[in-house]
Amino acid sequence: MTTPEEKARERIDYQLNEAGWIVQNRDEINLSASPGVIIREFPLLHGAGYADYMIFVNAKPVGALEAKPEGYPVRSVEVQTDKYTAGLAYDLKPPVTPLPFCYVSTGTETIFWNHLDPQPRSRRVFQFHRPETIAEGAEYAESEHQGKR
Repeated sequence: MTTPEEKARERIDYQLNEAGWIVQNRDEINLSASPGVIIREFPLLHGAGYADYMIFVNAKPVGALEAKPEGYPVRSVEVQTDKYTAGLAYDLKPPVTPLPFCYVSTGTETIFWNHLDPQPRSRRVFQFHRPETIAEGAEYAESEHQGKR
């Protein structure tokens, strides 16, 4: 029997694929498979657990996605996703930390926030961003971050 969260993940995986992402399991990681790769159940630093989905663009981590069952109040887990974006292993070399792009989704309702915004806040979105859109934001973030060193 499929659990409500498994159903949500099936919808999320489908929507991510439709948006141009390659979705992989953590034991099959190949970051060069596509410019946009999303890893399920990605392990984080000690005590941070696993991110439901970790978002990579051009082999660099740029965000996280938290999956919840349909009907779950998605705005109530923003803090959890923030924990994922700050719990990366140091050798992954993200363009900026914490990771800028976060989603929470039930597969029917999705919110997104961009920590690069001057006043980051969640916004409802009707589909996941395409990898090239996230890549543009990540490149901008990296160039801005390097300019402040």
